[in-house]
Amino acid sequence: MKIEAHSPPPPGVQRGWLKQQRRVRTWPLMAPAVGLLLVWMIVPLVLTLWYSFQGYNLLSPPQGFVGLDNYVYLLTDPGLPQVVWNTLAIVVLALSTTIGFGILFAVLYDQPFLGRGVARLLVIAPFFVMPTVSALVWKNLLMHPVYGLFAWVSRSFGIAPIDWFADHPMMAIVIIISWEWIPFVTLILLTSLQSLDRDQVEAARMDGAGPFATFFFITLPHLGRPIAVVVMLETIFFLSVYAEILVTTVGGPGLETTNIPFYIYSRALLAYDVGGASAGGIFAIVIANIVAFFFVRSIARQL
Repeated sequence: MKIEAHSPPPPGVQRGWLKQQRRVRTWPLMAPAVGLLLVWMIVPLVLTLWYSFQGYNLLSPPQGFVGLDNYVYLLTDPGLPQVVWNTLAIVVLALSTTIGFGILFAVLYDQPFLGRGVARLLVIAPFFVMPTVSALVWKNLLMHPVYGLFAWVSRSFGIAPIDWFADHPMMAIVIIISWEWIPFVTLILLTSLQSLDRDQVEAARMDGAGPFATFFFITLPHLGRPIAVVVMLETIFFLSVYAEILVTTVGGPGLETTNIPFYIYSRALLAYDVGGASAGGIFAIVIANIVAFFFVRSIARQL
């Protein structure tokens, strides 16, 4: 029996053969998941768009197609500028607070000290509390002007207690949201600090760099990319804040804490105006995409 030895194909031919072998049609495998996601997104969007052109109020007979009347009513509402301003204020103030404290806690908890594991567990614990529960705890146990902890501390020092939800409602909402999301930022940034080159930090210290110089020229640049990702993720959630407002201030006093999601809720479930609420939903989508466009562009430069 004679065995013939075959020489391997040339490198160029071998690469082409491998590419042919790798050309596997994956779209049949992805089609069910992609189709389900498309239906999940497009059907509610199409229905919302359709209702925004309908005169549909649950307390009166349907009026049918009304054209742009819902949008005209929405855009001429004298309270709409205040609502948009409140939405952006919540996003900016909560982002500033959570990122500032998140960086501080991440740097502190990255240092070696006794009980560091327990301390890390405690600092991320608030993130696992539901928004409604967080709002109830802050409203009734901490910020209540009579029975709250802050009121008791104020009276102990002879200071008149602050009625947070009447005198400083926006600040109260931002404090609650920040308390919920600081653990998330701390966890992301603390994880990023684990990959920081310690030799670089030691070399900077040997060259005479102090703690502030080390932070601003080594630690903070290292955290640039995770901070950009945190900003994008938190912006998505802060644009849809709803439960904290419903439980604490109900959008008041007046429109002081009414943001776009709560405005849509009040139109749909308090005024029973499905058409007007749908127009508000489309308006919210436009605002969210404008904000996301600028954030994505700025984050893309970081990544």
